[in-house]
Amino acid sequence: MYSRSLRVVSLLAALLFAAPAFADDAPVKEAEAYVKANLVSWLGDKVVVTALKEQNAKHASLTQADIDRLDKEWRGQVDKAEKPLIDSLMKNALSAFLTQKKAETKGIVTEVFVMDDKGLNVGQSDITSDYWQGDEAKWQKTFLLGPDSIFFDKVEKDESTQALQMQVSVSIKDPETGKVIGAVTFGLNVDALSS
Repeated sequence: MYSRSLRVVSLLAALLFAAPAFADDAPVKEAEAYVKANLVSWLGDKVVVTALKEQNAKHASLTQADIDRLDKEWRGQVDKAEKPLIDSLMKNALSAFLTQKKAETKGIVTEVFVMDDKGLNVGQSDITSDYWQGDEAKWQKTFLLGPDSIFFDKVEKDESTQALQMQVSVSIKDPETGKVIGAVTFGLNVDALSS
């Protein structure tokens, strides 16, 4: 009797913990289809590739201490009136390109940012809370895993808009060599994807 009760409890626990995985399948499939059909083509654009190659060369000798200092500087500027480091990225050609591309999605893409070979922002449509993404899965599970890597973060409710959001990250490769030169993260409005 005890053994049967234990099996029932185990089965119920397994079903309970498995349910969220099934619930997340639909948004992931929709997000993957949308990213592959509509967004991946952005990554081979000359403005993306050129910006990545230039920043990778410029940052080739950065140490982890340099990266930490830059990230701290960025975080300190987020809520300030003067934002020299943030403005230098927000006003570059890549950020203008990403902002335009985001607008063309009519609310499906909520944000987009490109990261270099160290995980530092190169350009973005919106100000991010930090400059260095290299310590996060969005960079580690794309750039470090090679060409054609894609990472889906969990679906979360945006408290300000009440919309379901998901981040999808993709490695970016040099179209000439096939070598990974960076990564990109797209914030997606899951509700808009399924409507």
